Amino acid sequence: MSHRTRLLRLFRLGVFALHGFGLPALADVRLPRLISDGMVLQRNTALEIWGWASSGERIGLDFAGRRYRTVTEADGTWRVALPPMPAGGPYTLTVTGEDTVVVRDVLLGDVWFCAGQSNMVHMLNIHDVEYATEIAEADHPQIRQFLVPTVADLRAPQRDFPAAPSEPRAAAWRPAVGDAVRDFSVVAYFFAKHLHERQGVPIGIINASVGGTPIEAWMSEAGLDAFPSAVGVLRQNKDTAHVQAINRAAARAPLPPADLGLLADTKWFEAGYAPPVGAWRTIQVPGYWEDQGIRGLDGVVWYRRDVEIPATMAGKPARIFLGRIVDADIAYINGKQIGSTGYQYPQRRYRIPADVLRAGMNTFVVRVTNHHGKGGFVPDKPYRIFADGDTVDLKGTWRYRVGEVFQPAAAEGPQPIEPRQQPAALFNGMVAPVGGYGVKGVLWYHGESNTGQPGAYARLLPALIADWRNHFGHGTLPFLYVQLPGFMAYDYRPSESDWAALREAQRKALAVPHTAMAVAIDLGEWNDIHPGRKGEIGERLALLARERVYGEALVASGPMYHSWRKEGSKIVLSFTETGGGLVTDDDGAPAEFAIAGDDRKFVWANARIEDDRVVVWHEAIAEPRYIRYAWADNPVNPNLRNREGLPASPFETELFRPDPL
Repeated sequence: MSHRTRLLRLFRLGVFALHGFGLPALADVRLPRLISDGMVLQRNTALEIWGWASSGERIGLDFAGRRYRTVTEADGTWRVALPPMPAGGPYTLTVTGEDTVVVRDVLLGDVWFCAGQSNMVHMLNIHDVEYATEIAEADHPQIRQFLVPTVADLRAPQRDFPAAPSEPRAAAWRPAVGDAVRDFSVVAYFFAKHLHERQGVPIGIINASVGGTPIEAWMSEAGLDAFPSAVGVLRQNKDTAHVQAINRAAARAPLPPADLGLLADTKWFEAGYAPPVGAWRTIQVPGYWEDQGIRGLDGVVWYRRDVEIPATMAGKPARIFLGRIVDADIAYINGKQIGSTGYQYPQRRYRIPADVLRAGMNTFVVRVTNHHGKGGFVPDKPYRIFADGDTVDLKGTWRYRVGEVFQPAAAEGPQPIEPRQQPAALFNGMVAPVGGYGVKGVLWYHGESNTGQPGAYARLLPALIADWRNHFGHGTLPFLYVQLPGFMAYDYRPSESDWAALREAQRKALAVPHTAMAVAIDLGEWNDIHPGRKGEIGERLALLARERVYGEALVASGPMYHSWRKEGSKIVLSFTETGGGLVTDDDGAPAEFAIAGDDRKFVWANARIEDDRVVVWHEAIAEPRYIRYAWADNPVNPNLRNREGLPASPFETELFRPDPL
């Protein structure tokens, strides 16, 4: 800004002050962080560019060869409407008031708002082994991601995102080129890449997702009106004094450290520590300590093992895989900390600097903290160290010593208010600022945090869809979502399942127009809530987008239950989305069908495919009333699919009552 312009501003401020008029604070022209270098704007739709400046300030906007003018409102906001424009770029957007802001490298293409929990968060960097080739070869300058900083606001919708100093990679557009691709959501990246290759237009991803968050946190206050319990919490949370009082009451004085391994003169991880004879017992890794002779311990257990490293690995950077650990860990090699994780779900994949490993024996120590349930190393995960093609297996016999035993918690008092868990808080901080930005559609991968209330989710998901469509000003905004994959232990008997009930709530949300669901029941892992095959989930979402949004003629979904008819004691089930025909992926009979009479005592059913229908029966049930498919936390063999290889959705139907779909 020139010296002359600053003097003029000061003069105007003085004149208004002398005349006693109120005046909003004068400010330079400012744009929201979303409208910034490298952005992708939605093609073929009317758009708005908005920002802030001094009240009454004249604003000029130059873009794609046209000039637009407006005047800032009394509240300091201004908006400029842009007409629909085709895909293209790069363009430069210039905003001029009493100063000038230039936004460079602007593309027009399709923009997708991607939101949900940790499975949408998970970046390529976390899965850099499965997708090493993809990362190494990434060169897609027209695929760009805007990573929304994690912001939870208990009070009101925000107009913009903060600078996010704790998330330096957030609040800016980044291209899928080189190392920048590591910060892309795996699901969103594969979705965007698939569409970009087939549509030939730039694809923008706005990634607003936070692990371990309930659906209520993502809905606006207005969207929660029909949910009284959430409305009550909303009102309380707006009272700052109330929130502060709860948090003060919940605060507990920190206990002094009691871990023997850290209190010792020579700490148990240090290179000079010599384990006393008989103090360390043997234990198997992987495995839980409760399954190996330690009864019901919540606390800290130290694991230790001397590992022989070949000379070919010494002095080189390396990687160590420690599977998954329940709950938290700190890992050391030869007395040096090489990694730590504070909760149970991420896979432990730590980088080892070149100066750590030496030829011969190396001491590996892992401090494991567990607060509830079984503690230790999750089975059926990789445990190894490797460098330059050499690998050393870490499974087998280790030694352990208990460092601390946690005392049973007293009767729980008030709990602190965690903002990101509260109704509307993530909407206020992470969705509201995007509302004026044109988008092609929404991707939603969520549900794990609400599996304890599947009935409520059946109402909340359609409400969220309506809420976001209202927020984006698009009543038919495409909404594509992921049905939860299998997770947890296999059950070989028909059983009740909250995870299955939540999947059914997700399936029934297909009754909302302009929605589509990617079935992922076959892509889960029994021991990981974050399954690794996220690229396939992104591809399945892209298939749905190509068919439902872009109008391509293709098979985009696996079979969906549609209707039934009775033939004696047998039930004939019909499906949509059968594509080239119903098949099973193992060429056997359809599995995972269960049947029950009025008593709802389910038994495994006989099933066979006949002319793209599935016939289900059981000799002992003459009058079937209920049928389920793949109804379990983690069904053993959900083998029904279409010839295109897309799996059938789990479902439950009560015969003699119309299905809501």
